[in-house]
Amino acid sequence: MEIKYTIQGLLIYSAFAAYVLAFVVSLLRLKRAGFYLYLFGFIIACTAFFYRWYDVRHIPLQNLFEVFLFLAMFIYPVSLFSRHVLRIESCSADMLIGAIVLFPAGFIFSAQPQQLPPALQCRLFLPHVAAYMLSYIFMAKAACQAVYQLAGLGQKTGENLLPYEQATYRMICAGFPLLTLGLILGSCWGKLAWGDYWGWDPKELWSLASWLVYLGYFHFRYMFGTSRPRINSIWAIAGLVVVIITLLWVNLSKLFSGLHSYAI
Repeated sequence: MEIKYTIQGLLIYSAFAAYVLAFVVSLLRLKRAGFYLYLFGFIIACTAFFYRWYDVRHIPLQNLFEVFLFLAMFIYPVSLFSRHVLRIESCSADMLIGAIVLFPAGFIFSAQPQQLPPALQCRLFLPHVAAYMLSYIFMAKAACQAVYQLAGLGQKTGENLLPYEQATYRMICAGFPLLTLGLILGSCWGKLAWGDYWGWDPKELWSLASWLVYLGYFHFRYMFGTSRPRINSIWAIAGLVVVIITLLWVNLSKLFSGLHSYAI
């Protein structure tokens, strides 16, 4: 565990505390106070991200420390999009997700600035990584809805919100095009950086595996509709498990050395 006694660390811990407090306050049914704390955490997370950008002098998406900062910043806009466009209420869960993704940035991964390797000095760097990270946020939120469905939690009424199974489906519908875009951009980037569209790198294989799991979800739901909601939810949770393997285990495990080893 690495405590960061820096301005960067102070910003991360402040945002982490705001997200945790927002979650606790929301559980106490103080929705307005929880929302303002959530907004405050988002503002600090944005400050932490852009401070990192200023500090390292390049787009901070190079390693897992910077990626988790990005995830913590964008959870709030995705919450608003989900609420107002997709008609899915999940702010409390999103506050918890925000705290969870800030924890590794604040306490586990090193914030030591690194030189940007040649492979990342490409115009596809930002859109490729950003598309994947945004898709991961949607898939995490979809898994939360799936857990609610499996747990049999009561659905809120009178707010024009979708049932949990439909909310899971809509979240995955929003995240899957981003997941696909990330895969395609990564392939194009591979051609520019390493001379081939596909290198059978462990990161590439697990990225493809996550895409196939969600494709399987769509196929199963097309075949059986909403008649088997529990299995639909299990598919969604399995997809997030593969995403976590792709994001973390492939990078951190010594079993999977490859072209993406720099992303630690």
